[in-house]
Amino acid sequence: MKKVLGLSIVLTVAPVAQAADIDVGKATVATVCAACHGPTGVSVSDTIPNLAAQRTGYLEAQLKALKEGTRKNPIMNAIAAQLSPEDMANVAAYFAAQPGPQAGAKSSFLPNVAKTRVTFPEGYKDTFTKYHTINFPATKQVRYYYANKAAVQAAKEGKPLPDGSMLFAEVYAAKLDADRKPLMGGDGFFVAEKLLFYTAMARGAGWGNEMPDMLRNGDWNYAIFTTDKQHRPGVNQAECLACHKPLDNASYTFTLKQLVEAK
Repeated sequence: MKKVLGLSIVLTVAPVAQAADIDVGKATVATVCAACHGPTGVSVSDTIPNLAAQRTGYLEAQLKALKEGTRKNPIMNAIAAQLSPEDMANVAAYFAAQPGPQAGAKSSFLPNVAKTRVTFPEGYKDTFTKYHTINFPATKQVRYYYANKAAVQAAKEGKPLPDGSMLFAEVYAAKLDADRKPLMGGDGFFVAEKLLFYTAMARGAGWGNEMPDMLRNGDWNYAIFTTDKQHRPGVNQAECLACHKPLDNASYTFTLKQLVEAK
């Protein structure tokens, strides 16, 4: 308390924020962020931004917005939700301390997340159950979902999907009308016109061991296949892992309810 001209004035001192710990931030990056943004902020993909040499305040603000959901990104919303304010400060400080990447630089971390153990399920139409269809208006696509016997049986028994489970989808471009809008079939789904690619998720014993804990989906691996049944090059599995991460209570699947109802 201080007296000025006979008046008592209470001086309030704002608490001093704890300094960020770059070393702790480095450890968090190695186990969480590196899967997509690389261990030094040089991203693993042309579709993911580099974070090296970004300003600390900017990085913290973006992580906070992603955690609160005011900035929308399904993958990063799921990751940021798991970070404390201290985590965000440390990660931001670490990335800000890294030198900016040279033009065209690629992270050496890419092989770790591009690798998948999922193989194309030859003959799936004869052995899998077709259990769901979804329209995707934003991309003018329709997807048909299939599941193997192990997945269907476990879902119907109310058990977590076990090793050996596989969920598979055919992705088609919808047929368009004269106004470039998808044509709707009598079943309420877009009329499929052209096969674009396949997606798959499968799990096997120990398949998740190499994944960071904050990304790991049990032992699930993911894959995208071209129309000639080959792995699509350049796919970053970490993006799938982050998107499915919040679904741990549903065997990391978006369509478990439909799988239970499969005929």
